[in-house]
Amino acid sequence: MRLGQNFLSDPNLLDAIVEDSGVGPRDQVLEVGVGEGLLTERLAAACAGVHVIELDRGLEPLLWQVEKLENVNIIWADAVKYDFSLLEPQPTAMVANLPYAVATPVIMRSIFELPSILTWSVMVQKEIADRLRAGPGSKAYGGPSVLAQLAGEVKMVRKVSRTVFRPQPRVDSAIISIRRSGPGPDERVRTVVRAAFSHRRKTMPRSMDMAIPGAFEPARIALEEIGIDPGIRAEALSPEQFAAFSGMIDLPDEP
Repeated sequence: MRLGQNFLSDPNLLDAIVEDSGVGPRDQVLEVGVGEGLLTERLAAACAGVHVIELDRGLEPLLWQVEKLENVNIIWADAVKYDFSLLEPQPTAMVANLPYAVATPVIMRSIFELPSILTWSVMVQKEIADRLRAGPGSKAYGGPSVLAQLAGEVKMVRKVSRTVFRPQPRVDSAIISIRRSGPGPDERVRTVVRAAFSHRRKTMPRSMDMAIPGAFEPARIALEEIGIDPGIRAEALSPEQFAAFSGMIDLPDEP
């Protein structure tokens, strides 16, 4: 395994990933983590174009066939840091077997910074899949759950056994889909959500105050104004309630 990647070689599953994604001849696809290029080849046959972002130059000798495809653009870069605005044309979908170590930040960045993406069909560690689709009150529910669900509908497509990977990881995986329903959370909402979950055993006003000094009283007032007990913890609020709360709270140092 190189840089946290596990190579997927099951041809039936690779075909199913492309089919499940629903991408077609008009789509420009973003793939992060190229592996051996087997998914890339299938995407290139189905779509108008594929942007591939890969950090590991050690994989280049495996990709000679992919590099010859006219509608594939391989970018050797770190997807956590790469400027997505440089992608041209802008992607309409993300389809990828994401490296475990960067799955959550890459999904979040693509939601926030690539409004052109309307659908995601991504393979992730099952724990991450459970977290992104978790509901209020569950242990898995947190900031990523809220932010992803404010952008669109998150669904589990299929569970994937660890046995289909080389080398075999210690955990199972899952394919999730996200279908965008709106622009997604802006920077202010993201700041509020992260502060609210920063100390999840504390009440929301206390957690926010610990992350943003001076936020206790504004948080308490905002919660009361939307009809929520100020003694509540962040894990009990729905994504929609977070959106309403973010619109009401007067954060310290705001003009």
